[in-house]
Amino acid sequence: MRLDKFLKLSRIIKRRTVAKEIAGKGRIQVNGQPAKASSNLQVGDELTIHFAQKKLTIKIEDLREQVNKEQAENLYSVINEERINSEE
Repeated sequence: MRLDKFLKLSRIIKRRTVAKEIAGKGRIQVNGQPAKASSNLQVGDELTIHFAQKKLTIKIEDLREQVNKEQAENLYSVINEERINSEE
């Protein structure tokens, strides 16, 4: 499954176009490597996403084409979530 589609289905990022934008800026890594929006994901992959105020690391637990709101959080597990200080 494509990275941008997974981020939308899992509701980590609300819109696929925003997921493409973030990936295009190099703020998403898959297994430690910079990822494009079109990168293919597998179960067990580790994603690191750099948002403006936080860094989120997740592990992909399941890939499905359609999920409802309640099932979306079962697609991944959070490994680490840390706030980023913007005092630089």
